[in-house]
Amino acid sequence: MKIGYIGLGKMGLGMVKLLLEKGHEVVATDPNEDACNEAKVAGAEIVSNLEEFKDKLPGEKFIWIMVPHNVVDNVIADLSGILNEGDTIMDGGNSNFKETMRRGAELKEKGLVFMDVGTSGGPAGARNGACMMIGGARDKFDKYEQLFKDLSIEDGYAYMGECGAGHYVKMIHNGIEYGMMQAIGEGFEVLKESQFGLDLKEVSRIYNTGSVIESRLTGWLQKAYDEEGVELDAISGEVSHSGEGLWTVEEAKNCVTKSGDVKNIPVPVIEGSLQFRIDSQGNPSYTGQVVSALRNQFGGHSVKKE
Repeated sequence: MKIGYIGLGKMGLGMVKLLLEKGHEVVATDPNEDACNEAKVAGAEIVSNLEEFKDKLPGEKFIWIMVPHNVVDNVIADLSGILNEGDTIMDGGNSNFKETMRRGAELKEKGLVFMDVGTSGGPAGARNGACMMIGGARDKFDKYEQLFKDLSIEDGYAYMGECGAGHYVKMIHNGIEYGMMQAIGEGFEVLKESQFGLDLKEVSRIYNTGSVIESRLTGWLQKAYDEEGVELDAISGEVSHSGEGLWTVEEAKNCVTKSGDVKNIPVPVIEGSLQFRIDSQGNPSYTGQVVSALRNQFGGHSVKKE
């Protein structure tokens, strides 16, 4: 397939390289000249502005945007003049599902199709095969399924439902992720302070070898200990938070059910993990260092002490 791609950040660039390796043609753009040059070397065709998509993508267009959620509306506005009825825009970033539903409805009125994909796996997943949760028109999912298959780890993609469903499932995924990371951080702080003088590196290894809590997160902590040492001296104990944890807590308090009712669903673990991150600003801890180290391992987030 030949697709347009907007956004060559730490996720987008890796995804473009994977698309090219799978035999797809990519026309890409990004304000970062270095990223564009790297994509060009990999085989992508680079354009300096979105207007060029009009001639570079003949026929029905499929354009993937991988930009921060607060930029999506601007990109859509810039694309509006070059798209034709039936063309598809795919938002692969972490957008709020309510905004995705709004955008989908607005574009539908113009004869355009808006789809959403929640992408998990961080930069490594984007480069080597991610987990993808896809929402939008079912016929477009079927038409472009090979694209999703090529971008995913084996069996790592699925159709979630109407526009907004993909971002909704990814939002809740990130809320769950908050709670899991928090539990690991808290547990390892208790281990660190215990009377036994435990080797935390060895604990992380054994936890990640056949135990009930064996997981990618536990494996990433093991890797962080290998790279940073068990004291995590260079890692900040203040933990940043993205919008998705907050959005999950807000959604739980006002969850619209299939029948249209609104339910308040208690999520004390997720809410507590979000509050911990907020409270950690100016109040660092070893729990925070563990959580920060995990964020760096899977997401490439900057977590070094300033």
